[in-house]
Amino acid sequence: MELSFNPFSLTLLLSGSLVGILCAYIAFLLKDLVRWVALTMLCIAIWGLFYGLELASTSMPDMVFWGKLQYFGIALAPAFWLYFTLKYTDYKLQKKRPLIYSIYLIPVLTIVLVWTNESHHLHYLSTTLNESGPFPLLKLEYGPWYYINVIYAYVLFTIGILVLWKRFKFADPLHKAQTRIILFAGIFPLFFNLLYQTGLFVPYDGIDLTPYAFLLTYIIVGIAILKFNLFSIKPIARDKVMEAITKGVLVLDEQNLVVDFNPAMEQFNPREVELMTTFESKRIFKNQKDILALIEEEGHKTIQTKLLSKEKEKIVAIESIPLEDKNSSLTGKVLIFDDITEQVETQNRLESQTTELQQLNDLKDKFFSIISHDLKGPIFGVTELIHLTQTGMISQEEFVNMIPEVSKNMTNVSVLLENLLAWSSSQLRGEQRFPEDFNSLKSLKNQAELLSRIANEKELEIDFLTMDDVYVFADKNMIDLVLRNLINNGIKFSKPKSKILLSAELINETVKICVQDFGIGISEENLIKLREGVSFTTKGESNESGTGLGLVLVREYLKKNGGDLSITSELNKGSKFCITLPASAKNKSNSPLAELKSS
Repeated sequence: MELSFNPFSLTLLLSGSLVGILCAYIAFLLKDLVRWVALTMLCIAIWGLFYGLELASTSMPDMVFWGKLQYFGIALAPAFWLYFTLKYTDYKLQKKRPLIYSIYLIPVLTIVLVWTNESHHLHYLSTTLNESGPFPLLKLEYGPWYYINVIYAYVLFTIGILVLWKRFKFADPLHKAQTRIILFAGIFPLFFNLLYQTGLFVPYDGIDLTPYAFLLTYIIVGIAILKFNLFSIKPIARDKVMEAITKGVLVLDEQNLVVDFNPAMEQFNPREVELMTTFESKRIFKNQKDILALIEEEGHKTIQTKLLSKEKEKIVAIESIPLEDKNSSLTGKVLIFDDITEQVETQNRLESQTTELQQLNDLKDKFFSIISHDLKGPIFGVTELIHLTQTGMISQEEFVNMIPEVSKNMTNVSVLLENLLAWSSSQLRGEQRFPEDFNSLKSLKNQAELLSRIANEKELEIDFLTMDDVYVFADKNMIDLVLRNLINNGIKFSKPKSKILLSAELINETVKICVQDFGIGISEENLIKLREGVSFTTKGESNESGTGLGLVLVREYLKKNGGDLSITSELNKGSKFCITLPASAKNKSNSPLAELKSS
């Protein structure tokens, strides 16, 4: 086997050997992803080395032999290239193994047909020797399978290039630079092969420049891999990280177009259409002025807003992080969306509970003050009065004159004790409710009768505006206490010789019970406090003491029975307290229409 080396063959042998050494080092020492680049480089090295030996050969049999060896590289290089691009872009190869294996079918068949060409001539129709140039060259007449192999190789390289371009056309600058080098490695040699296949540029009527272009390209790629860690940042790892982030991540360019997003971002998409790259951010958040304002701002900022996504309103914290290049010029921004609905609701509940606990604590302190003052004063007064009577320091006549005042004080003490006991029972052990059907008008009359004595002392007239029986469904003991407190308040704040009006009426499915007085009325400031459930104390028209505990119990007992309290008042004209309670089913059976039907 005689060899006669020339500049073309020596260039291929040297560059092919260098690429072969580089790919061997890369394949055995570096990571899995880079090994597939190395296999592509190895195929090109095989092609270049054996093509160099073909160009150095002087006989046609030797040239044909080296030409057959070249096809171990020529046929397999496109398949390895496509597999690398799919693996680099993280296509789910595990689920598509049969499809991946099928791409090697034609390359293997090509190798077999090339080595058995003399028996069928499907790949080469004929092989002759061209001696018109400075050194002998193999002249080939191509068969049908040759064109099938060429077209197949172009298809595989094109698919790989398109996969890379589609996946990373909107990637970050680091991945873009990395991908450009890979695209260059795929496109540049194809350009020279296209010149050869079309016959536009073929030196000495037979030299194929494609392996030269491939070898030059892969020398550059190999050096980049070893010296600059070309694939040290793997896009797949970036995808895994983006998928693992539970917060929504939206990447915008300098024109506020979407260039990237993670799967979690879909739950923050206020639109029904699928989120895609190149979308304008103002189209996505067109109804969210606060988010659009955040996007327009250049600095680092966080806002909290409500976002309606998939018919569910969320409270979202959005952090805007500017992206800058080396010259500190703004190149885009990253928006991080965090669903804080649960945290905000929990915080609101804690704040509400804190407020309630503080109010209860204040109420407790106030009631202890009531016990030490309002109870101690009257009881100590009675004790002192009895002591003075026993020692003869006051006469019997003086004692008799003091009895009305003592009686009034003890009545107040009695009401206060009843309210204190009811409140403590409710707060300390959770008072149970025993609802029943009862006549609200009858209860109203009974409570007015119990308080008639203190009403008579102020010469008050208690009138009933309605006389029809109206039934409610509630805990009778609780509602009796509610009515007693409301009537007692009406008496306390009424002007002497005025009226108190009581009423009970059925309105749809509820019963409305009202207590109206014509006393001093309530100031707007105190009216607001009452409506907000704030407890405070005021003196009555005749300087009667008050604790504010009565209305606390009224609200609590009404709430437990599904009722409500409304208050209207005008200074120096009087006040009207109305409660609503669930109506009893007995009202229907006692209605005139029911009685008519029964008759």
